[in-house]
Amino acid sequence: MKTRSRLMMSVAGTAFAIIALAGCSSTSGGSTYSSPSTAPSKSAPSSAALSTASTALGKIIVDGKGMTAYVFDKDTAGSGSSTCTGSCATAWPAITTTSTTPTVEGVTGKVGTITGVNGEMQITVNGLPIYTFARDKAAGDVTGQGVGNIWWVLSPSGDKISTPAPSPSSSKSGY
Repeated sequence: MKTRSRLMMSVAGTAFAIIALAGCSSTSGGSTYSSPSTAPSKSAPSSAALSTASTALGKIIVDGKGMTAYVFDKDTAGSGSSTCTGSCATAWPAITTTSTTPTVEGVTGKVGTITGVNGEMQITVNGLPIYTFARDKAAGDVTGQGVGNIWWVLSPSGDKISTPAPSPSSSKSGY
């Protein structure tokens, strides 16, 4: 019975990874990275829609809950739309707001909104829609950095940080 449970858990985890990458991976290949949790310098989530936090990748943009914000290389700045739909949108939830002028703390990039794939107002930075990663479990996690070589965290100015996420020698890289 224990073996069956372990097998089912392994299959479920593999299925999630396949779904997460299926709608979001690059056909040219690329590396995926794992990283340790690095709590942001803030002790509590911000009341702002976006703020900044210090992580293993330096100072980055986070949502109001302290979760890392990512951009998707398949999106086009200023297009007014997101290309992350279906299973991609499940693995990479849009960062949304109820205000056309979201409040920010420490973010110097141009912040705006678009109508996201689910009809809600999705926040943009420098014209690019932003997302969280379903596999980031705690504020400061940056496990989505470099996934498929097309997902990246953002500096406070809205520039993508393309530095690979550090990974401890004891952890497995990728999925």
